[in-house]
Amino acid sequence: MFAVLKTGGKQYRVKPGDVLRVEKLPAEAGDTVRFDEVLMLGGDSPVVGAPRVDGAAVEAEVIDQIRGEKLIHFVKRRRKHSSQRTKGHRQYLTLVRITGITAPGAAAAE
Repeated sequence: MFAVLKTGGKQYRVKPGDVLRVEKLPAEAGDTVRFDEVLMLGGDSPVVGAPRVDGAAVEAEVIDQIRGEKLIHFVKRRRKHSSQRTKGHRQYLTLVRITGITAPGAAAAE
C-alpha cells in the first residue's frame, strides 16, 4: 500500500519504511508526526481524494533536523557597473521515516 501526501507545498509518494527529506517541521528527533493531508491511497483498491481522502493519515517518526546542500545564486549587474555578488542558501529540512498508513475505517497498514 502507498499514499500520496502533501507537506511543505510538495507532494510525496510514500510507503511504510521510506525515509523522506521534507520542509522543516516543529518536532524533535524521536517524535511522531502525523500527516493528515493525504491526496491518494494506492494498492489493491486505489482511493483518490477530492482534494483529500477523508479519514486517511500517514504516521512518521522524526529521525533528525538537517540542512540541505548549499545552493549558489550568482548575481551579476550588466553594462557599466561590472559588479557581481555570490549569494548562498541552505534550506532547513526534517528527516522522517514513514511508519504506517491509516486508511479511512481501517487499522494502520504495516
